[in-house]
Amino acid sequence: MKTIIITEPGKVEIIETPMPEPKEGEALLKVLCGGICGSDLGTYRGTFAYASYPRIPGHEFSARIEKLNGDASAYGLKEGMVVTCNPYFNCGKCYSCERGYVNCCEHNETLGAQRDGAFSEYITMPFERIYDGKGLSPAVLAAIEPFCISYHGAVTQGRCSKGENVLVIGAGTIGTLAAVAAKSQGANVYIADVAKKKIDYAQEQFNFAGTILNEGENFIEKCMEVTNGKGFDVCIEAVGLPQTFQSAIDACAFAGRVVLIGVGKKNLDFNFTLLQKKELHVCGSRNALKKDFLSLIDLVKAGGVELEKVITNTYSFDDAAKAFADFAAHGNEMLKVEIIFEV
Repeated sequence: MKTIIITEPGKVEIIETPMPEPKEGEALLKVLCGGICGSDLGTYRGTFAYASYPRIPGHEFSARIEKLNGDASAYGLKEGMVVTCNPYFNCGKCYSCERGYVNCCEHNETLGAQRDGAFSEYITMPFERIYDGKGLSPAVLAAIEPFCISYHGAVTQGRCSKGENVLVIGAGTIGTLAAVAAKSQGANVYIADVAKKKIDYAQEQFNFAGTILNEGENFIEKCMEVTNGKGFDVCIEAVGLPQTFQSAIDACAFAGRVVLIGVGKKNLDFNFTLLQKKELHVCGSRNALKKDFLSLIDLVKAGGVELEKVITNTYSFDDAAKAFADFAAHGNEMLKVEIIFEV
């Protein structure tokens, strides 16, 4: 079978690999569609904190169940079903797992990051990580995982609620969907980015309370202007750069909440007393939980969110190298990039 692999930063190849065989309690899946995540792009660029090479990328995907090895009736799975999957493999033994925080397992291995990913024609997955797509299209199902990441950050960790002013810094897929998640809770959401095309597209598609173009020095002034000098109740950082994390702290209201979803490799030297002075609640947000996948599949199925709007570019399987190269070169003009494995 054919597999997409990143052999080194900047180099993507399609190679032949053996067909996998599902173990007891696993399913053989035919991958239908895969989204290129920011972490996949970071692996391609050589900037992702958890990258190693060679690496098969991909953890946002949809697939069709080709074969079930064992009785999967308890999971509601059947051969021929179109599904999506939870790509975060937790150890089940660490203190986080013991307390039920499997999303931040101390030894977590995410497909495409700490272990090889889903960008092959066929993969195997344990029954418990496979979720019925309930008739959603393969393209939309492949976007469920990033929506879960964003929802976990904005709603579970950020606790965005009705009437609150929320700032999302970063208008990529994760940032835009974090803004969508916050808006779904009744918050007044502003989305910011250095790329005007991205915030304009996000605003056009999802009609947020407003946008803020981050042009540098006057960014915080703009934030204070739209909040009448109060600052934002919640600031969500979805970029992963030192300066955007600092901006989230500066733009946040006293006694506000800062959520860090973005992943980066650089350090930030800042006046940490500002956290005490403003009594900020600062937290990270990592991965997502089974309940996020199940509830968001239902939300999208019910028409609560038009998730297909985040998909801006699609490529054929054979054009995978071009998909990565284009995304790396023109990321400021693209949102969710997906590779179609089966037409």
